[in-house]
Amino acid sequence: MSGTDTTKEPVQALGGGPAIILVEPQLAENMGTAARAMYNCGLTDMRLVKPKQDWLSEKAIAASSGASEVLKSAGFYESTEDALADRQFVAATTARPRDMIKTVWTPHHAGGELAKRAAEDTKIGILFGREKSGLKNHDIGLADVIIEAPLNPAYSSLNLAQAVLVVSYEWYQASQASEAEVTPYGVTRPANKDELNLFFQHLEYELDTCGFLHVEEKRPSMVLNIRAMLQRAALTEQEIRTLHGVVTELRYGRRDEIHARSDWKKKG
Repeated sequence: MSGTDTTKEPVQALGGGPAIILVEPQLAENMGTAARAMYNCGLTDMRLVKPKQDWLSEKAIAASSGASEVLKSAGFYESTEDALADRQFVAATTARPRDMIKTVWTPHHAGGELAKRAAEDTKIGILFGREKSGLKNHDIGLADVIIEAPLNPAYSSLNLAQAVLVVSYEWYQASQASEAEVTPYGVTRPANKDELNLFFQHLEYELDTCGFLHVEEKRPSMVLNIRAMLQRAALTEQEIRTLHGVVTELRYGRRDEIHARSDWKKKG
């Protein structure tokens, strides 16, 4: 369908809108059509994780059909973690069953939930995977929820631009119509993914040190499940700092004093 009207002002996405993060996209044309899908829905924050081709090539620009500004302002990132470091809530799109416990939303439900968070000034990211293989477990492990479109179970695969359009459309509809509930955060705010990942590294280091993650073949799934459990809590920046303190105290706190008291009681 055609419908470009350059005489009209483009819609400004609520709260700046979600960042659309394409993980290792393979074809320039797909990046162009994804940019077009984004701009259809008022989204402009495209982030590219190690794209295989030039997103500013003639093929990409042509495929964007007038949404070249989205491509020109797109950010390049070396890792998924870098691309979502400033995000406070992340959804991963996938149609495959995964060996981890995460809440699954339909695109329609996601639109409303993400619009609520945007109204609270939460910085949102939506992950889209490689054209051939989608997102890896590691990528999905960084997300708070999964978005899965309820399509023909025998043929549920979407191409990259289709997936971006389905999710972006539901976001657009919800953000334009929503009078969202707001959660007051007071002096704190939702933790971003960089803060959350630093805490995960801290916690996992101590769990390795104390031997909790000693079974090598089980370690990857245990780490993913611990991360998924904590991400479901929607932690704030203040809560992350508190948890850092808890882990530090458990490791370096008053154990010597406690052990000394225990030894004294035994001698008495």
